[in-house]
Amino acid sequence: MFDEESLFNVFSGEAATDNFDDVDDEEILDDVDETTQTKRRNSIIAEDQNAKKQRTESNEQQKMREEIEQQPTPIVADTFEQETSRQVANIAGLQGQAAVAAEGEQIVLSHQVRHQVAVPPNYPYVPISQHVPPADPARVYPFTLDPFQRVAVSSIERNESVLVSAHTSAGKTVVAEYAIAQCLKNKQRVIYTSPIKALSNQKYREFTEEFGDVGLMTGDVTINPQASCLVMTTEILRSMLYRGSEVIREVAWVVYDEIHYMRDSERGVVWEESIILLPDVVRYVFLSATIPNAMEFAEWICKIHQQPCHIVYTDFRPTPLQHYLFPAGGDGIHLVVDEKSRFREDSFQKAIAALSDGKGDDPSGTRARGKKGKTYKGGNANDGPADIYRIIKMVMMKNYHPVIVFSFSKKECEANALLMSKLDFNDENERDMVSQVFTNAISGLNEDDRQLPQIQQLLPLLRRGIGVHHGGLLPIMKETIEVLFQEGLLKVLFATETFSIGLNMPAKTVVFTSVRKYDGKGTRWVTSGEYIQMSGRAGRRGLDERGVVIMMIDEKMEPAVAKGMVKGESDRMNSAFHLSYNMILNLLRVEGVSPEYMLEKCFYTFQSDSNIPQFEKQLKQLEEEKNSIIIKDEEEISGYYELRKQIDTFTQDVHDVMIHPTYALPFMQPGRLVRVEHDKMDFGWGVILNHQKVFGKKRASDGEREVNYVVDVLLNCSQDSSLAKDAAGQPTGVRPATNDDNRNLLVIPVSLRAIQSISHIRLVLPKDLRSSDARKTVYKSILEVKKRFQGNIPLLDPINNMGIKDPSFQKLVSKILNLEKKVMEHPLSKSEDLPNMYEVYTKKMEIVDKMKSLKRKLVDAQSIVQLEELKNRKRVMRRLGFTTSSDVVEMKGRVACEISTGDELLLTEMIFQGVFNDLTVDQSVAVLSCFVFDEKVDVKAKLQEELSAPLRLMQETARRIAKVATECKMPLDEEEYVAKFKPELMDVVFAWCQGAKFSQICKMTTVYEGSLIRVFRRLEELLRQMCAAAKSIGNTELENKFSEGINRIHRDIIFAASLYL
Repeated sequence: MFDEESLFNVFSGEAATDNFDDVDDEEILDDVDETTQTKRRNSIIAEDQNAKKQRTESNEQQKMREEIEQQPTPIVADTFEQETSRQVANIAGLQGQAAVAAEGEQIVLSHQVRHQVAVPPNYPYVPISQHVPPADPARVYPFTLDPFQRVAVSSIERNESVLVSAHTSAGKTVVAEYAIAQCLKNKQRVIYTSPIKALSNQKYREFTEEFGDVGLMTGDVTINPQASCLVMTTEILRSMLYRGSEVIREVAWVVYDEIHYMRDSERGVVWEESIILLPDVVRYVFLSATIPNAMEFAEWICKIHQQPCHIVYTDFRPTPLQHYLFPAGGDGIHLVVDEKSRFREDSFQKAIAALSDGKGDDPSGTRARGKKGKTYKGGNANDGPADIYRIIKMVMMKNYHPVIVFSFSKKECEANALLMSKLDFNDENERDMVSQVFTNAISGLNEDDRQLPQIQQLLPLLRRGIGVHHGGLLPIMKETIEVLFQEGLLKVLFATETFSIGLNMPAKTVVFTSVRKYDGKGTRWVTSGEYIQMSGRAGRRGLDERGVVIMMIDEKMEPAVAKGMVKGESDRMNSAFHLSYNMILNLLRVEGVSPEYMLEKCFYTFQSDSNIPQFEKQLKQLEEEKNSIIIKDEEEISGYYELRKQIDTFTQDVHDVMIHPTYALPFMQPGRLVRVEHDKMDFGWGVILNHQKVFGKKRASDGEREVNYVVDVLLNCSQDSSLAKDAAGQPTGVRPATNDDNRNLLVIPVSLRAIQSISHIRLVLPKDLRSSDARKTVYKSILEVKKRFQGNIPLLDPINNMGIKDPSFQKLVSKILNLEKKVMEHPLSKSEDLPNMYEVYTKKMEIVDKMKSLKRKLVDAQSIVQLEELKNRKRVMRRLGFTTSSDVVEMKGRVACEISTGDELLLTEMIFQGVFNDLTVDQSVAVLSCFVFDEKVDVKAKLQEELSAPLRLMQETARRIAKVATECKMPLDEEEYVAKFKPELMDVVFAWCQGAKFSQICKMTTVYEGSLIRVFRRLEELLRQMCAAAKSIGNTELENKFSEGINRIHRDIIFAASLYL
């Protein structure tokens, strides 16, 4: 059908550059079928309708935009930076005495303290340097405050808000304590908020010992709510604000601990809501890990509350850190970043070389992996755990304990702890103390709960000085382990990432069992922010001269990745603001605010606004760059360019069909030549070794796993190529060789999509391709084939060879030939200037595309973010009867206002449909469990009819809501929405309500004990909200039913009191 040359031109996407003719715009459109023309006409009509709609909405947008622009812009003032240095003893650490001799006995460490303040216009601001401390300070410390602490305390004494951005253990809590002491001295109330209940409990205990007049409100527990200092979760504060609590009128200061939590995709919005809703008279202390855009946040606070907000930033670490690499299967550790934060390139390269020299994965076996996909580059699957065993023994021998070992899975934590179970790090006296603390901790449990396997199995490990800490543990066990660790009775703690959040429990050494983690989408390198948070646990202030961080690596890492991780910036604090029905309904009820007000004031809108000047500047630069490109005969080259673009588009469509597994897999035989292109990098021709099926994540629609195919191809890569893989399993550090001297023949796993061309040619391969000589022989064969066919290696004919008989595909191929003919007949095809003209015009079009993209961003930034979504959500609520057409909240809406722990629309609909009326208490509680359980479980629930019937009712109601939402233009997938409500624990909850023991329900599921308890505690929270919802409509019978549900679940170990209380 085609000759070899035309096939190569069509399917490689490389069109010839001679013998072209002119084609005007009409002729180009003539080659497109009628359906496509109709689509284009419809598209034009749709664009016209959109334009009218945008004009109608622009008045509202413009009005809101003007209101925002009229708000005074904060002034950034009083900027100063000071560098402080100190001398510390040079100690060997884990690197040996030779390094000490090279540096000298003392080394000088320096750190910065930065100060800025965002001030409202016309505010009578006095520079902080002129501040005169009060004669009678609210609190006197028995030690000299660090410079950043002095500046922050001065801000509080002046009654001005402050954001303190500093590393873990730097001493941020001193600032919070001063704000509390000042409030108590002035007979004012202060609220201390934290992101997690465990941290709230811990802070309550600390502050009670320190100040006395302290209360606690976490949803689970309420203690002394009339206290002057109230410790609470941020969700409780938001709830108080929406309900107009009297307490808020008396509050002078609010302390937000771990404010960087505001970037959390799910819960971050709660921080924004509460900050916006608090009165302007309230002052703030924000405590944060280091964040690069702290000033942006301070300007936002200044703008929405019209008050100064200081930022005090320091990179001070009380205990300097040394960062080491431990290559899997290697012979030791390598110092890669020292206490002066210098990256040691030579040491890094030695570590990577040690990894390469090990017995690890052979590149020709691209997925030689250990159990559960973990690669251990020390040889077999057992070498990985053996490495952690060696590290712990070395750390203990050198007296660098206590050590926290971070892993990114609960199972890995437990497996590593069990590997150490033959070691004993405690003496007899310490073992007795562990037993005493443990016995006291569980003394409040009943006999059956004390015999739980988790409790019985932990004690022997704890007595040996080994602990485990992750979300699957019983809360009482987690707290026991925290107490033992603080008392120095645990020498080694295997923990997940959650241990690094909030809780003040530093160690001398921190070990990462891996610096790659699965984030729900794929496996990636740990970000610098995550690394800083976890490594910050190393080094105890006043106890250790150095903190040590050891990273275990089992695959090659680029130097840039390592530098970015260890020395990079922390993650920015970007807004995670999103609307919810509960938020909108509550705002419609609160006098003086509205959902539109929330959108105007949120940090999301502020950040979008701050981008506008930058976008406008970039747009102006691009405009100037575009106008500077003058092209002779621009109209003609434009027509030629459009033809080529159409060919590219259709060629890509042909390629997409050809690489479909149905057609491509039969030809993915060993020895087949293929041309590979990935991330715009052309690797040229390579040879296939094998291919295999790879399963992806489960689809929400049918629960089946997505299927992909990976092809192993021998390719000519650059010498510095690395086989480290990205989330999709593709090597990230692989580059094509630029010349023969730079050759590195590697077997690379590539996706079908990366295969650009499939050749007719197959080579005979050697039996063993592991040796470099064998690979060179194969590569010489490829070069020989290229030489024989003068670079135009014959390709498979998609119709005759691959058997693609689909009429639409044949029509597609015909279109390409038609367009190629027009290109060949174009008058510019004979011009010598064509290559240069085409290159210049392509550059101009790239600038035009950038301008279009930037204009879209500018329009988005100038429009009120999420206003369209707000309108659609209001439409849904009107359709379902939650609000009237004039946004007055109806009875349904008032019920939904009470519910924030579960899906407020669905639960409200179920109440009004009478779903709960005919259910027993136990059935009702079991159904509600679907709203608070969100973990993935592989085993599907097999429910008896008394549970499956109400589940079907709930799912039918959910489908109806999803249909209404879709009709109101909310982007919602019906199947995904229904699948969000998980029934896997319905039978477990039902059994618990009927009096089953905790040991019995644990055997009914594979879910961790700690996760079960978390579900029951959230379930109690939801039941309380359902009680309030039933009460709001005067349904006493339903209120009593939910109240009885609380009584049935609230017992035994699930609601055992915290050890901190």
